[in-house]
Amino acid sequence: MIKKIEINEDVIKKVKKGKYVEGSLRIDAETGQLTFRAWNRQPRNKKPDKLICELETGWLKESAQRVKFFSSVKKSLSVSRVYQAMDDDLFEAMQNLKVVRN
Repeated sequence: MIKKIEINEDVIKKVKKGKYVEGSLRIDAETGQLTFRAWNRQPRNKKPDKLICELETGWLKESAQRVKFFSSVKKSLSVSRVYQAMDDDLFEAMQNLKVVRN
C-alpha cells in the first residue's frame, strides 16, 4: 500500500541538513490526509548548580530554587559510623550555608 504523507517544509529542511526530526504521524481529522507533525523540542537552558562546599562524603549545592545536600557512605560501615559520618557532613554543610547566607 502506498500512502502520501504531508510534511512541512521546515521539517524537510532540517532533514536535508542531517538533523533528526521527532514527531507524530496521524490522519488529519479535517482533510483526512496522513500528516507528520514535528515536535517542538527546545534545548534546556538550565544553569548549573553552584557548589557551596565539598564535604568528606558528599557536597552541598545551591540551584535557582533549591539547596541540595548529598552524602554517600559505604554500606560496609556499622550503622553508628554511618550515622556519625552523615551527621558530621550535615553539621559542616549547615555551618557553610550560614556563612554563605549571611
